[in-house]
Amino acid sequence: MQAILGVLFHSIGGVAAGSFYMPYNKVKGWAWESYWMVGGVMSWLIVPLIAAYLTVPGFVDIISTSSSTILGVTFLMGLLWGVGGLSYGLGVRYLGMSLGNSVVLGFCAAFGAMVPSIYYNFNPLVGKISFTEMIFSKGGQVVLLGVLACLIGIAVCGRAGMLKESELSDEEKKKSVAEFNLVKGVIVAVLSGILSSFFSFGIEAGKPLTDAAVAAGYDHLFANNVTFVVILWGGLATNFIWITYLSLKNKAYKDFTNKETPISKNILFLL
Repeated sequence: MQAILGVLFHSIGGVAAGSFYMPYNKVKGWAWESYWMVGGVMSWLIVPLIAAYLTVPGFVDIISTSSSTILGVTFLMGLLWGVGGLSYGLGVRYLGMSLGNSVVLGFCAAFGAMVPSIYYNFNPLVGKISFTEMIFSKGGQVVLLGVLACLIGIAVCGRAGMLKESELSDEEKKKSVAEFNLVKGVIVAVLSGILSSFFSFGIEAGKPLTDAAVAAGYDHLFANNVTFVVILWGGLATNFIWITYLSLKNKAYKDFTNKETPISKNILFLL
C-alpha cells in the first residue's frame, strides 16, 4: 500500500511539475522576466513558508538554532538548483512545453538518481546506497533501468525536435514557439536538467534540519518542509539576481506600471 501511495504522489508531483508553466502562456503584455519572478516569489517564498508553518510550526526556531555550515551548504545547493530552475524556464521558452519538459525532466531524473549514489561510493554513509550496491541489487537495477529509459526518451525527443525544426518554416516556428531555437534550447535544457538534480543534494545536506523537526515531535512526513524553506531561499536568490538584471536591462519593470497591460489578471494566472 505504501508503495502504491508513493507512486500516486510521485505521479501527482510529475503532473504538477510538467504543467505549472501552462498558466504563464495566458499572461499578456509582460516580458518573460516579469512573470517568471512573480510566479517565483509565490512558489519559492510565500507557499513554502505557509506550508512549513502549517506542518512544522516551530520551523523558525529549528532554522535559527542550526549550524551555519548546514544552512550554508543547503542554501548553496538551493542556489545551484535555482540556476537549473531558471534554465528550465529558458528551455521551455526556446523549445516549447513538450520538448523542453522532456529534456529537462529526463536529465533531472537521471542525474538525481545517479550522482548521489556515485558520491556514496567515495564517501560511504550508513543507510545510503552506493552506485556499486545499486548495480548488484534488484531495486537498484530497476532504478538504473528507469534512468536508461529516461535517456532513451531524451534521445527520441531530441531527434523529434530536430525533425520538427527541419520541417517548419521560420514563420511556422514562430507560430509554434515564438522564440524556438533547438540548439540554444537543448543546451539550456541539459544544463537545467543536471542542476535541477541539486535539489536532491540539498535535501541530503539539510537532513539535520529534518532530524531536528522529528526530534521536536513533528510528523516525519512533513519534516522535510523545514529543509525545503532553506533550499528554496537559495533558488529564489539565484532567480532574483538574474531576473533583476534582465528587468533593468530590458526595462521590463515597466510592465508593472503599464496601464495597457492587465496586471490583476496576469497576477491571478501566476498565483
